[in-house]
Amino acid sequence: MRVTISRKAHFNAAHRLYRKDWTFEQNDAVFGKCNNPNFHGHNYELIVSVTGEIDPETGYVMDVKFLTDIIKSEVEEQMDHKNLNLDVPEFENLNPTAENIVVVIWNKIRAKIKSSLDLEVVLYETPRNFVTYKGE
Repeated sequence: MRVTISRKAHFNAAHRLYRKDWTFEQNDAVFGKCNNPNFHGHNYELIVSVTGEIDPETGYVMDVKFLTDIIKSEVEEQMDHKNLNLDVPEFENLNPTAENIVVVIWNKIRAKIKSSLDLEVVLYETPRNFVTYKGE
């Protein structure tokens, strides 16, 4: 019997979508206002879901407190109120699109939980725009 537990979290961060190897005009044509050289920000919402067998001793798939602590240390403390382009090492050479951000978050959390558990991360950049990553 496999069950999914989920935890919601949020963080606020600024970013700029652009490629260093493109001209400003190329970046502007592809990324539009998201290419603002002075950056722009989002109030990101995050849903992290873990699926697995219920442990017969604890009744848990995973202790939600443990998941909360992982999200806090791996996402909130590293990304909240940060400029993703400048302050988060993973984005030094990676364009911080919602798609790339969700994969970075998934990889950080994946490294901290048992491989027997399935992981899905949903990242809302706006209330109407979101991405989902379940791993490769």
